[in-house]
Amino acid sequence: MHILIHPVYFGSIANFVAIAKAEKITFEKEDNYQKQTYRNRTFIATPEGPLLLNIPIKHTSKGKRGERQRSHQKYKNVCIENDFPWQRAHWKSIQIAYRTSPFFEFYEDDFAPLYQKPFRSLMEFNLECFKVVSEALGLEQEIYFTNEYHKKADAFQDYRYLVKAKNELTFVNSPYTQVLEKHHGFLPNLSILDLLFNEGTNALHYLESQSL
Repeated sequence: MHILIHPVYFGSIANFVAIAKAEKITFEKEDNYQKQTYRNRTFIATPEGPLLLNIPIKHTSKGKRGERQRSHQKYKNVCIENDFPWQRAHWKSIQIAYRTSPFFEFYEDDFAPLYQKPFRSLMEFNLECFKVVSEALGLEQEIYFTNEYHKKADAFQDYRYLVKAKNELTFVNSPYTQVLEKHHGFLPNLSILDLLFNEGTNALHYLESQSL
């Protein structure tokens, strides 16, 4: 199966179920950036429930008849707003959330550099996140990129809809042991980080056993 999917910020369990089952992966690079998507956000578990980690981005504006209007940007051209120390805040939240999970120390040194090196491009950062997760999971699929945008992509299994955070389709994955489950019960479809830090080397087998 050859899938078409968006590069996102530490994709959800649903996102990686699609990826784990694919033979080839093509990332969408030619679409316009949209708000309220997983392009710049992900959810982790805390004692209080899901916590949203949101990467601040720079918006371009152009003048029109004396007013400033936000212009459309290609996703591949979106820049991260690094005036705010979001990397330090996100990594601290991840450490607090998962430091007692079974596999956090096992993967910590792989993920920490993502929050120590500054990134200008959102897509570049997301692709680097994907690379680190792929190595942790043991994924070995061929990776391609689009060179033009098509609303319909008949040549692929199109999973671009998984990028939507608002009004997303309901996906409830099978329960696995979550270190904070005693506080609020099982939380479905969190960031792939939750699965990795709780299930470790069993994570890929788990993803392959799920269905979208």
